[in-house]
Amino acid sequence: MAEEQAQQGNRENRPPREGGSGPGGQGRPGGGRPGGGPGERREGRGGPPDRGGERGDRGGDKRPFAGGDRRDGPPEIELEKLIGDSLYLDNQAHIVVSRMRDMDSGTRSQLRRLYNAVRRATRAPENERQHEFVMLRARLAYTIARHGLRSLDQLERLLLQVTRKNEARGYERFRDLFEAIVAYNE
Repeated sequence: MAEEQAQQGNRENRPPREGGSGPGGQGRPGGGRPGGGPGERREGRGGPPDRGGERGDRGGDKRPFAGGDRRDGPPEIELEKLIGDSLYLDNQAHIVVSRMRDMDSGTRSQLRRLYNAVRRATRAPENERQHEFVMLRARLAYTIARHGLRSLDQLERLLLQVTRKNEARGYERFRDLFEAIVAYNE
């Protein structure tokens, strides 16, 4: 209690801030609130003052950051091409493996565990397959975040496409792509 009173006393003995704002923040725009008044935007702060869009809108700040564009990797893997073209599948597997070697410290055992989960999900009964792949995507997202495997972000986005399409051929081709990635990573 005595400590709190000493700190309060120190605050009162401070000289006033620039702009004439004393205790309570009179004189500060926004009525003493650090973020400013409604609709006000302070320089250097992120985010718009009023969201304006829907509550679920995840537009976010589209400006590039110091490291360049936020999505500075290869373009997304196209599901239709993956299903129709075996060479495209092979090339994408090589690209993912080369990115893994450049970017990540992922282990072969992590990849194999994920691949085994993909195989199990592919073998699931048709009425449960989509659910299995949704859960697989959650597991893949966790593994990417937990171990910093940013090179597998492409696979997570592809898995979302495959799950939304919900066709057996798409699931099989995703499994084939994962198998090729595991093989080329050996």
